[in-house]
Amino acid sequence: MKEKQGHYIYCITAMNEERDFPVKGIGDRGDRVYSICHQNIGAVISDSPVVKYPVSRKNTVAHQLVMEEVMKEYTILPVRFCTIAEDKEGISSKDRIKDKILKERYDEFNALLTEMENKAELGLKALWTDVDLIFEEILESSREIRILKKKIASMKGTEGHNERIRLGGLVKSALERKKEKEANKILNRLKKFFVDNRINDTFSDRMLLNAAFLVDQVQGEKFDSCVNQLDEINNGRIKLKYVGPIPPANFVEIVVKW
Repeated sequence: MKEKQGHYIYCITAMNEERDFPVKGIGDRGDRVYSICHQNIGAVISDSPVVKYPVSRKNTVAHQLVMEEVMKEYTILPVRFCTIAEDKEGISSKDRIKDKILKERYDEFNALLTEMENKAELGLKALWTDVDLIFEEILESSREIRILKKKIASMKGTEGHNERIRLGGLVKSALERKKEKEANKILNRLKKFFVDNRINDTFSDRMLLNAAFLVDQVQGEKFDSCVNQLDEINNGRIKLKYVGPIPPANFVEIVVKW
């Protein structure tokens, strides 16, 4: 059975011209990426079969690369991954995008685009370079943990099961407090230079901060400089992974309900 054809939507953008972009669309066909417009806003799209694209690295990177290409020249509002318009009830997918998205939600998108103008997302992850050293610091700072650890060390066989569970809980709580304290030091140094931020989940004992920042263009260099200063201050104790500018998906995600 032949697949239905439609149009994949990457982002909404502030533009009044319909044009092509030098990047390939999602999927293996390498479809052309272009915009369709209503007044001063547009939708960036590519031809696509009406399918459920898997949330794979290949597909999410393709979605991201299109947005990154568009934001070189325009303010954008990211659209949720795998948003596809299809022909329905005699109305073409392009006309549905114009009518149901650009026209019906014009005021909403126009206001959001004004709010996001000259702003970009920057990502920052902070990781302890030596997590064993961090656990040693926790041990040194907690008399309760030291006493319990010594007690467990003197037990034999299956003795001390409950004590080991309690010790694990104490260490975990102490680690979370340490993460929060050191992450807040980083955030406090940066707070003058961002408009908004999002704190995302950390993925390991090593990672103490996983944050996204919405930064105005005029503060971009100062934000960069502050990150560099933080890197110097921590003197190898904390590794900073800094990325951007990237599409502001942590702050705006357009969801389309047909």
